[in-house]
Amino acid sequence: MSHSIGFVMDPIDSINTKKDTSFAMMIEAQSRGHRIFYLQISDMYIDSGVPYARMQQIEVTDQASDFYNVIDEVDIALSSLNVIMMRKDPPVDSQFIYATHMFSLAQEAGTLIVNDPQALRDFNEKLFTSWYPDFIPSTVVTSQKSKIKAFHAQHKDIIVKPLDGMGGTSIFRVKEDGVNLGVISEIITNNESVHAMVQAYMPEIKQGDKRILLVDGEVIPYCLARLPSGNETRGNLAAGGTGEPQKVSDENMKVAQAIAKDMPARGILFVGLDMIGNKVTEINITSPTCVREIEAAFDVNICGKLFDAIEKRIA
Repeated sequence: MSHSIGFVMDPIDSINTKKDTSFAMMIEAQSRGHRIFYLQISDMYIDSGVPYARMQQIEVTDQASDFYNVIDEVDIALSSLNVIMMRKDPPVDSQFIYATHMFSLAQEAGTLIVNDPQALRDFNEKLFTSWYPDFIPSTVVTSQKSKIKAFHAQHKDIIVKPLDGMGGTSIFRVKEDGVNLGVISEIITNNESVHAMVQAYMPEIKQGDKRILLVDGEVIPYCLARLPSGNETRGNLAAGGTGEPQKVSDENMKVAQAIAKDMPARGILFVGLDMIGNKVTEINITSPTCVREIEAAFDVNICGKLFDAIEKRIA
């Protein structure tokens, strides 16, 4: 049965089709006979309590350029779509939150939202790890410079990062000498007005920051290890890291499975779990990536598993 699938994302013209997970989802949806609609948050609005959007129905082709064609442009209620895939990249700012409220209205009218809008509001990708304290490195979340200083005194080598960043932006490592700890604390907390996350540095980062994907409570058995380049601390691909597809280790699999089993009940069908060594550093539910890199290296159809889960819910 053909369904209408809306993709809320950043400008489609700017994507790299070879690496873009949203595009991989579009290809899979289209291969199943579904109709694809593209829109941005700015296209959405509410009229008399009903959420609408100006959106484009498109066809996609798996190639580097001229990869989509606009079939039609329509102005319709969000509830006219069977499924909405929320694929807007962070930051989770006010516009993002407003969008989730519009999604909730569409959800009330019967549209499936992936991932659930309430979960998108409830679970910050870094703070979400606090629900699983047995699996995370030594961590403190604070806006107080004195607590950051005390944490550094205890652990000697630490990572300081904002709660709303992505792609490795504004992540600082402070070694035992404590150079620039004061100014970093001031910047990252905006002079003690904003909370930040501080974690003990894990030397296992040299073996990669592993992105492990969870689909409808199942752990995909392959992951992408993002390796820092040169003397860089961050493995994020956006920060210059290189990706190395690999099998998920038995040790990592046990941790990932313990977290994965909780996700469907929260309405979370697609998750990007980040692990350094055997510790979880982030649980990404806004717009997880790395599908194309993993699928290019291994015989696995991640988006196929995702749309199996989606179709099961809208049949």
